[in-house]
Amino acid sequence: MTEEVSENIEEVYDKTKEIMTVENLQVNYPILGGIFMRKIGEVRAVRDVSFKLYPEQTLGIVGESGCGKTTIAKALLNLVESSGGEVYYRNTRIDNRLDKERMIRQKVQMVFQDPDASLNPRWKIVDIIGEPLRNLRGVKDKTKLRTKVLELLRLVSLKAEHLDRFPHEFSGGQKQRIVIARALACDPEIIVLDEPTSALDVSVQAQILNLLQKIQKEFHLAYIFITHDLSVIHHIGHRIGVMYLGKFVETGDIEDIFYNTSHPYTRALLSARPAVSEIEKQEKIILEGEIPSPANPPNGCSFHPRCQEKMLPECNKKIPEETILTDSHHVWCWKYANRD
Repeated sequence: MTEEVSENIEEVYDKTKEIMTVENLQVNYPILGGIFMRKIGEVRAVRDVSFKLYPEQTLGIVGESGCGKTTIAKALLNLVESSGGEVYYRNTRIDNRLDKERMIRQKVQMVFQDPDASLNPRWKIVDIIGEPLRNLRGVKDKTKLRTKVLELLRLVSLKAEHLDRFPHEFSGGQKQRIVIARALACDPEIIVLDEPTSALDVSVQAQILNLLQKIQKEFHLAYIFITHDLSVIHHIGHRIGVMYLGKFVETGDIEDIFYNTSHPYTRALLSARPAVSEIEKQEKIILEGEIPSPANPPNGCSFHPRCQEKMLPECNKKIPEETILTDSHHVWCWKYANRD
């Protein structure tokens, strides 16, 4: 990313003004059956999810596999069609049409979990990173294109000798750096990171996380960081949304989630993370039973069939309402809604 790009970012940068607003997002997948493959039901993958994202902020979305984390990311980029709710980039609504302004496509980018699946094995690195420069930013001159690609490679700690190599010649960590460089080529304001370190060694994970933090501060980027590793989001995150069966059950700052945990599901997730010191050790909470089907979620609180705390009359009858514990800490649990 050049100095010119950095100056453009500074002009629009306002840390107190949200750059993305999500209101009651819903994503349903149809279930088809019968001879004519007609719709016989639907999987409610995401149900009424709302949040705001600010510049230079990392919002972590955590939860078990299948809870809807990645579906949220795909819906924000129009990779899947949303079934309800609204998504705004600044003051522009992002809807399901594919003919939206190119600016929105450019400003919201994604880094996928598996870099091998998102890199064309037949293209050289200069072509992979150069494609968004040609298509979105109008860089046609080959010499200028190579210069800009080299600048991006150096941002992610790669060298000029890597320009004309193919993806199979790189390690997993290097491939992820290339994917990050390609996202930066679009001059984005938001990068959606779908478990970008889960397939990497622990030492390489730390390098990638530190790189992401450095780039975020330099260019005031906002991250939506999807992960199942709470230790990772504790290192890089600012706010966390804990998901269960397509809904947020608790949201808050890092201190709220890790040190003032409220929802029983969040406590179970935290107890499952590896402890690296005696201070971090805590009693393991083993959740019993299977995760309910998103095609047929239970009545009332979705978590109540697996909850190990004392059940209240509302738990299996009514969907929990949002309870504001503090300005930054919200929870969806009848235990707190009924408190005096």
